[in-house]
Amino acid sequence: MGLSLKKPEGVPGKSWPAIVIGLFVAFGGVLFGYDTGTIGGILAMPYWQDLFSTGYRNPEHHLDVTASQSATIVSILSAGTFFGALGAAPLADWAGRRLGLILSSFVFIFGVILQTAAVSIPLFLAGRFFAGLGVGLISATIPLYQSETAPKWIRGVIVGSYQLAITIGLLLASIVNNATHNMQNTGCYRIPIAVQFAWAIILIVGMIILPETPRFHIKRDNLPAATRSLAILRRLEQNHPAIIEELSEIQANHEFEKSLGKATYLDCLKGNLLKRLLTGCFLQSLQQLTGINFIFYYGTQFFKNSGFSDSFLISLITNLVNVVSTLPGLYAIDKWGRRPVLLWGAVGMCVCQFIVAILGTTTTSQDASGMIIVHNLAAQKAAIAFICFYIFFFAASWGPVAWVVTGEIFPLKVRAKSLSITTASNWLLNWAIAYSTPYLVNYGPGNANLQSKIFFVWGGCCFICIAFVYFMIYETKGLTLEQVDELYEEVSDARKSIGWVPTITFREIREEKKVRDPVVDITEEAA
Repeated sequence: MGLSLKKPEGVPGKSWPAIVIGLFVAFGGVLFGYDTGTIGGILAMPYWQDLFSTGYRNPEHHLDVTASQSATIVSILSAGTFFGALGAAPLADWAGRRLGLILSSFVFIFGVILQTAAVSIPLFLAGRFFAGLGVGLISATIPLYQSETAPKWIRGVIVGSYQLAITIGLLLASIVNNATHNMQNTGCYRIPIAVQFAWAIILIVGMIILPETPRFHIKRDNLPAATRSLAILRRLEQNHPAIIEELSEIQANHEFEKSLGKATYLDCLKGNLLKRLLTGCFLQSLQQLTGINFIFYYGTQFFKNSGFSDSFLISLITNLVNVVSTLPGLYAIDKWGRRPVLLWGAVGMCVCQFIVAILGTTTTSQDASGMIIVHNLAAQKAAIAFICFYIFFFAASWGPVAWVVTGEIFPLKVRAKSLSITTASNWLLNWAIAYSTPYLVNYGPGNANLQSKIFFVWGGCCFICIAFVYFMIYETKGLTLEQVDELYEEVSDARKSIGWVPTITFREIREEKKVRDPVVDITEEAA
């Protein structure tokens, strides 16, 4: 289990092709993370502020963007991702998971072109929106592709690796920003933005080579293509009993769902599907309400305002902590399970956020112009340390596991649609936080001027996360996607899901109804 990537005894075929493919597809998270991290540094670049601002001069004699401008610039990406996530389902069901990722990457590239060419806010905003649209499409499709191709014993690590790619993207953005922020020409922001072309092209080239998911082919009633795809993923002959058995269960599940009628968005709101949808939406929303993107959107400015001379370096350190801390989370997902990792992660985040809030509030004040005066630098350094501890708990729990859980709790019939809705809820909260944070934190007319007190808000949300996991999160470790369906059918209380063992398969249900198995038909004819 875990990061050893050692296949359990008795599992036929090879697992490394599906693992390598799943980990490569996770590379799309670099686009998400890099774009998120880039804007945080760009907003704090003196040359960019002078070029793009129509506002006022700050105490350092640079033109500065207003709270309204910075809120709009940061949040417009999240607005684009919200619509992109909603559009991911029809795109993935029409074009396929693979081609859908390719088309989404081209949308992202168009946004990057506009941002790179921009020398004023309007064109920059347009570029941010289209880049966000592409990121939204990608962010909802990647966990879908991964969960439909990964072996069940390693699915948590593979889907969770998407979050690792996001953290790597954030770190890369911080490194590039740190290298260019003192440049006194347009290269200070154009270089970090243009680097994103490389990430998109790598993803496009890879997806041209990789196979479509077997479950998508089954959904399109293309059994031969599904057989070829699964044989590639498992490195087995197409007529191998293990391939026949796995495809038979997928096919039986799909036929069972088809017998209930054609799937629409309204079907996502019926029966226990509504419970699953609410679980996914609240999970993704609470992931944002833990305050993680406050650190990565506005962290550079926040550290700068808090009296630290090299805020870019501190931002680089927090991003490095984010990457390293994701690794133990990937180990724990399939070793300890989803519930305990999410629960103890929420406890750790809650404690750290309240400590940061108390330290920041009691050791700083403001002068008449709103500038922060640090009375105890040691306490402020301790606050930075606890921010790093908070990032550790997030990256090792809610960061990767939220994507894992939402990627595996929905049935094939509505999986793409439900995932698009849950991912859209993530981006909706992302937009709300990105837009409101400058008004909540900054000093000035119409602003709340919370400064470090904002961490009390994030800490309170982390406390809600604890209760949510205890009452709503089912334990799905070691189950196939089809067995997760059975789990939700049989168990009504998430607390009783621990240790649940499947009793009957969809294949057995179909055999009881004496419905002929098309996979077996083909095998018998071949024999």
